[in-house]
Amino acid sequence: MSLRHPHRDQIRIDGVLTALGNPLRLAVVRILDAGGEHNCTSVLGALGVTSKSTMTHHWRVLRDSGVIRQEPSGRENLLSLRRADLDARYPGLLDAILAGSTGDEAAERRTSARTPVR
Repeated sequence: MSLRHPHRDQIRIDGVLTALGNPLRLAVVRILDAGGEHNCTSVLGALGVTSKSTMTHHWRVLRDSGVIRQEPSGRENLLSLRRADLDARYPGLLDAILAGSTGDEAAERRTSARTPVR
């Protein structure tokens, strides 16, 4: 089975921003940004997600937007971040989003720590 991946020149900013606007998909990108290929099971484990079917939609959005490459390997799929393509198409965008979201996550943790539980 061959999965469709857009060519570098077909990657569009609206698709990338939509894909990275979801916290779960952004967490996937953070994991893949460490480099190399990761199998779906290892990414699910790192995210704490137990159901592969939960992620099917998210894998497709990331793949169709050009953010990740998903290649079949035996009974699994290997995932990798298309950083070179994203950096060539939109220089600095991925770094800015990842850096900005790190601050957002820290702010959310501080806010939730101050919010009383009712």
